[in-house]
Amino acid sequence: MLTRREKVAYGLGDTASNIIFQTVMLFLAFFYTDIFGIPAAVVGTMFLVVRLVDAITDPLMGLITDKTRSRHGQFRPYLIWMALPFAFFSVLAFTTPGFDVQGKIIYAYATYCLLMLAYTAINIPYSALGGVITADPLERVSVQSYRFVFGMLGGLLVTTTTLPLVKWLGDGDSAIGYQLTIGILSLLGVILFVLCFFGTKERLTAEHTAAMGLSKGLKVLWQNPQWRRLSVAAALVLTGIALKNTLAIYYVKYYLLREEMVTVFISIGMVGNILGCAIAQFVTRYIDKVSAYIGIQIIAAFISAAAFWVPAENFILATVVYFFWGFFLQMGTPMLWAKMADVVDFGYWKFGIRATGMVYSSIIFFIKLGLALGGAIAGWWLAFYDYVPAQPQSEYTQHGILIAFALLPALASLLVAFVMRGYTLTQSKIQEINQLLAQR
Repeated sequence: MLTRREKVAYGLGDTASNIIFQTVMLFLAFFYTDIFGIPAAVVGTMFLVVRLVDAITDPLMGLITDKTRSRHGQFRPYLIWMALPFAFFSVLAFTTPGFDVQGKIIYAYATYCLLMLAYTAINIPYSALGGVITADPLERVSVQSYRFVFGMLGGLLVTTTTLPLVKWLGDGDSAIGYQLTIGILSLLGVILFVLCFFGTKERLTAEHTAAMGLSKGLKVLWQNPQWRRLSVAAALVLTGIALKNTLAIYYVKYYLLREEMVTVFISIGMVGNILGCAIAQFVTRYIDKVSAYIGIQIIAAFISAAAFWVPAENFILATVVYFFWGFFLQMGTPMLWAKMADVVDFGYWKFGIRATGMVYSSIIFFIKLGLALGGAIAGWWLAFYDYVPAQPQSEYTQHGILIAFALLPALASLLVAFVMRGYTLTQSKIQEINQLLAQR
């Protein structure tokens, strides 16, 4: 059994990650279109193109971590090595030099790419760390519940403070306000990564992966059917999440016509996320996490779709629906990440290779691909429906925002439930695999 202190320490690492992750998901598209002055369609394409670079960097980072050996372990050292670069590139991404439109696009591509590279270099080792601090399947769900509760607390910090800090620090200049706000939040993230490093311990080691090359690692992954299903599900669920959260500001400002309530709306949604993550470990005590995950996706789909019929003048009902969508959908997030560790164990049992870094990095690539697709669809969708930044929108544009905010994430969740029907690594199956591995 892991101590609560170690679980909290591990969770602080995701608080640090989410300070930037949630800022990017909730504010970056709006920052690019309404503050920096980049066309929405260009922003959508950029989100997709930059994330495709991860197709190369993510498995490479996974391979590097699988080969890493140090007195602090395989994964923990990266929390120290990459914390400052991650913070620095975060500030650069929210900096607005006075270029023309073409120069702004080039600058945005460059700094967003650097930010995603730094995120890869610190988040893949951090995520893989969660798979080597315990082998117990129920404890893994517990660890991930702590992780995402603290991660979503970081998100709550972002939703409640970002816009007020931008207004206060910028003193009328939103561009300066965003830069200074991200600077403060990034510094806090560095401190939290250091606390995570000192508060955790690696217990599972990989004796058989040091000589594994990239091609062999990818082959081993592809031969693992559970990895394939989990990767597709991860991409789909994050597409829906990124799409809905990217459009949340647009939905409140231009459809509900309550710009002054943006912070309240997204903060209440984040509270729903936190509560959902918190109870995941209790749900899996009574319901197998595979069955629970499928059920959660179906419920979240119906709740998201319900937003389509909420009248624009009913802000309270719209907020309640958004709260419960986050509550149910994020209940599944710790289960998804616990499944990654199960896939590692399955691969070790099946092929004799504990490729922890490769499994986590590859699935994280599909997660980031989902984020890219969600952000890209949001940008393209806004452009298709004739969105004009910082102006009152036509009924046609408002209707387009509503469709993308309510119905497309619902479709994504239903597809996730369908894909996961063929996932077989139940809790009893993982316990059986761990017993066989112990006998080896």
